[in-house]
Amino acid sequence: MKILCISDHIDPIVYSNEIKSRFKEVSLVLSAGDLPMRYYDFIVSNLNKPLLFVFGNHNLKHLAEYKPQYREFNRDIYNFDKGYSFGAVYINGKVKRLKKYNLIIAGLGGSMLYNGGPNQYSEFGMTMNVIRLIPKLILRRIFYGRYLDILLTHAPPAGIHDLPDRCHTGFKIFLWFMKHFKPKFLIHGHVHLYDRNAERASKYLDTCVVNAYNHYLINWEK
Repeated sequence: MKILCISDHIDPIVYSNEIKSRFKEVSLVLSAGDLPMRYYDFIVSNLNKPLLFVFGNHNLKHLAEYKPQYREFNRDIYNFDKGYSFGAVYINGKVKRLKKYNLIIAGLGGSMLYNGGPNQYSEFGMTMNVIRLIPKLILRRIFYGRYLDILLTHAPPAGIHDLPDRCHTGFKIFLWFMKHFKPKFLIHGHVHLYDRNAERASKYLDTCVVNAYNHYLINWEK
């Protein structure tokens, strides 16, 4: 199956009249965040495929629609279009099985805490998010023989594709997660790639770590 991964930047290759022909073989779209919701609407409307996403640390206009605790943070930012359906599925803090594709996907959005803004976490905060996922992962292991196939995040793991500044530092807990739960892929965004030769995919233990900036196609022969 082919999975279209996107994050951080509206890619003219995707946001195009040619999207149907270019990505006609795609079965699933995964967004690692920092993209406007109407971009998801365009993709879902044209490809008619499931799109799962997490929020990053930008493009948070609709965050409060999914996380009510942020509604008082900035009323101007969160003036969202009430009742509008974008066709995408928010997966942060969830473990979802796509029966049609026999895929188990978990989501952990947000970035490292750097200026006190919404959807930012300290290392401890992200560790707590991971801990809250564990019972759901154990249930998947009991019923389906594995914890998950894909972990979808916004931030990268510590030391893999991350940068030295505080904002773009990766989370150490993701390394622990990959060691113990062994997803086939960890798909992240957050780190922009301006060099075509920049590293896109790296191997860590049993997991392929992918930076989805702009767009990246995974051709997975399960």
